[in-house]
Amino acid sequence: MHFSLPLPRRSRHPLVRALSLVIGLALVGVLMVFGLVVAGVLLVGGSLVYALRQWSRSRASLSPAGRRTRAPEVIEGEFVVLHQNRHATH
Repeated sequence: MHFSLPLPRRSRHPLVRALSLVIGLALVGVLMVFGLVVAGVLLVGGSLVYALRQWSRSRASLSPAGRRTRAPEVIEGEFVVLHQNRHATH
C-alpha cells in the first residue's frame, strides 16, 4: 500500500505567488522571534535559578562567625590501580 498526499497546485497569478511568499516569510520570521523569546526567557530564568541556588548554598554553609560548619563532601569508593604492563578485563 502506497500512501501519498496530492500535491498542492501553485497559482499562476504573480500577485498570489508574491503574497504567498510574503506570508511565508512573515510566518518564518514570527516563529524565529518566538523561538528567540522562548530561548531568552529560558536563559534568564535558568541563570536566576542558578544564582539563587548558589546564593542560598553559600549562606547556608557559612556559620555566623564566617567559617564553614561542615566538612566538604567526599565521594567514597573502591579503586584499583591499573599498571601499564597489565591489561584490564572488561
